[in-house]
Amino acid sequence: MSIQTSHEGRLFETRNDIDRDARIRIVESLNQTLADTTDLMTQVKHAHWNVKGPQFQPLHELFDDQAAMFADHADVVAERATALGGHAMGTARMAADDSRLSEYPEDALDGLECVEALADRFATHGEHLRAGIEMAQDAGDEDTADLYIDLSRDVDKQLWFLEAHLQDDGTVEETGISAAEHA
Repeated sequence: MSIQTSHEGRLFETRNDIDRDARIRIVESLNQTLADTTDLMTQVKHAHWNVKGPQFQPLHELFDDQAAMFADHADVVAERATALGGHAMGTARMAADDSRLSEYPEDALDGLECVEALADRFATHGEHLRAGIEMAQDAGDEDTADLYIDLSRDVDKQLWFLEAHLQDDGTVEETGISAAEHA
């Protein structure tokens, strides 16, 4: 038996002891994350296919690895939603309708333009994942909070990989604190 909850899907009966209303909020959050993740996966794949310039080979490979990571993330998120009695809303059309991410710029083809566009979207996605951590903790679901922590850690690491291409001595921010002050 299922109970219609919202446009995000249905809530199936489960023996999971998390409160029904909390499960509804968590499943809706997970479906939003699924939409964002699926959208980002396709944007990264788009960059993978279209990147040009002297850094083609390493960026082509990096973007392919990142797209595979997001495919794994989507699977974990969808499975958690269904484990809570939810209905995973995971088609490409659903993702396109519900994603909070900006569209990938069609004219971003140069390697560093692709990196910049993706870094912006990774940062936004990381921010949303951290909000998911807090939402899950507030709902009393440490398992989903832990899932969001793992995803956030992965996205932050990949953001670092992207930003390293954009950083040099000119982008260093002086903090005014010396290493000796921390010793």
